[in-house]
Amino acid sequence: MKCFRLILTAFFLVSLSSGAQTTNTESELYQKIKALPGVVAVRATPARGTFQESFTITFEQLLDHQNPAGPKFHQKFFLSHAGYDKPVLLETEGYAARGNSGGELQSMLGGNLVTVEHRFFGDSMPSPVQWEYLTVKNAADDMHAIVTALKTLYKGKWVSSGASKGGQTALFYKCYYPEDVDATVAYVAPVNVTQEDPRINHFIETVGDAATRQKIKEFQIALFKREDEILPYVKKYADGRGWTISMGLSEAYEYGVLEYPYYFWQYGQNATNIPPTDASAESLANYYNRVGTMRYYADAGKKQFQAFQYQAFTEIGYYNYDITDFKEHMKTLKNPSNLAICPDGAKIVYNPATMAFVYNFLQYKANHVIYVYGELDAWSATQMQLIGRTDAVKIVVADSHHGAQVSAFSPEQMELFYGKMDSWLGMKLNRTASRPRRGQ
Repeated sequence: MKCFRLILTAFFLVSLSSGAQTTNTESELYQKIKALPGVVAVRATPARGTFQESFTITFEQLLDHQNPAGPKFHQKFFLSHAGYDKPVLLETEGYAARGNSGGELQSMLGGNLVTVEHRFFGDSMPSPVQWEYLTVKNAADDMHAIVTALKTLYKGKWVSSGASKGGQTALFYKCYYPEDVDATVAYVAPVNVTQEDPRINHFIETVGDAATRQKIKEFQIALFKREDEILPYVKKYADGRGWTISMGLSEAYEYGVLEYPYYFWQYGQNATNIPPTDASAESLANYYNRVGTMRYYADAGKKQFQAFQYQAFTEIGYYNYDITDFKEHMKTLKNPSNLAICPDGAKIVYNPATMAFVYNFLQYKANHVIYVYGELDAWSATQMQLIGRTDAVKIVVADSHHGAQVSAFSPEQMELFYGKMDSWLGMKLNRTASRPRRGQ
């Protein structure tokens, strides 16, 4: 769920090999976008591949959609145009938006692409920051406002999709505006039902084989027991990257140790790379530093993910740390919780009604949704549980982690996926886009 934000600066370049195009003139489409209600700025960017034109767009949003007379802020989204009559893939980003990519779904649909940056992330940050308006409902209202404006131009089929927190965003949007899109594909999107969902720790305790789980636990214990030896190497690493750590180095280090198994199963690490517990302190530190879980607890990491942590602990849920096997070896942390990296000064009160509504709606009313999960992904612990009341399907990809894709589906799963999507959209998707990659 924690991801890197990449900042890409685009210049007016022409690349014949990539098909990049741009123009200094304001095209007809540029003028149409600029005239849309809510649009405050449009910037043409290189159009690559099969796209004819691409834009970065600034859209004015209400800070609180329940208060039309209240303050506003600017939200960023990207549009790549292939044709007014073609379908639209709506990427519901859960963090800062990196630009347009679309991935395998874009190749399947072959149409237009819209990627929306989530409120309170990246360049879509209100000023001043008022955390109480970072809600699931307000974010869904943001999506609805942008889609409503764009539908005056694009009247074809719409598909919303996102991965991880972006997948959650797609599901939340579906719950509040079920008719806005024709289909939703949510990749690896957890549906947590409490502030700290215990199902995630149960998953960590049972996933994979016992030998791997034991090796992970013994590695963590060694990191705790040998903290005094290891910490100088960790400090050197942190200093070399210019990190400041307000909570204290030891505290951040121990949080990083607790975080390790969640990282391991989320991103599919290889247990053979875990050093033995009697390895040198430098070797243990080098592996720990490469894993990088302590970065979330340094000041820069906290700032990068504070909006996510706020959402996690006020509405969408997260996990806690079971320290039963580690408590006697821990030197600093007493009652660890990721509440420690929520925004400073923000009022954190969990609202259980949000996810209760979402869970109920997804089970009983949300049609035309495909849920994709990785069998070994830590976030599949809180995968959506369907009960057959909706026209929706869940596909769990064997041996996959947080990067589960259609390209890794079994033949039967692919048949189910394409059958549903073709039926819902009334068109035949491009099958070659999801051919298994070599080695799968």
